Amino acid sequence: IALIPMGFCYPGKGKGGDLPPRKECAPAWREQLLGQLDNIELTIVMGRYALGWHLNIRSSQTLSSVVANWRQYWPQAVPLPHPSPRNTQWLKQHPWVEDDIIPTLQQRIRALLNKGSAT
Repeated sequence: IALIPMGFCYPGKGKGGDLPPRKECAPAWREQLLGQLDNIELTIVMGRYALGWHLNIRSSQTLSSVVANWRQYWPQAVPLPHPSPRNTQWLKQHPWVEDDIIPTLQQRIRALLNKGSAT
């Protein structure tokens, strides 16, 4: 299990929250780091910047449409909104995330953890 941010530096605060990750950070280290991880079976892709990087999501695609089509990335990846208090309202407006995606994700994680403990 690895939790990997888009940037290893805090970009600072902006008007609406944290600033975006610095553009030079991910290209400088991300592929090299991910290349060191063996046997990646699931990537939980959280937030617009991670969606763009991992799933090649275009800026014209809405978060809602990408997350609604989560099964096209499953079971290798699952797109989710950034875990920010600013997204509380979005999650309330999209109850299918908690009703459909989260239980499926929990089941997949449980299976992966059980698989790992059997080896």
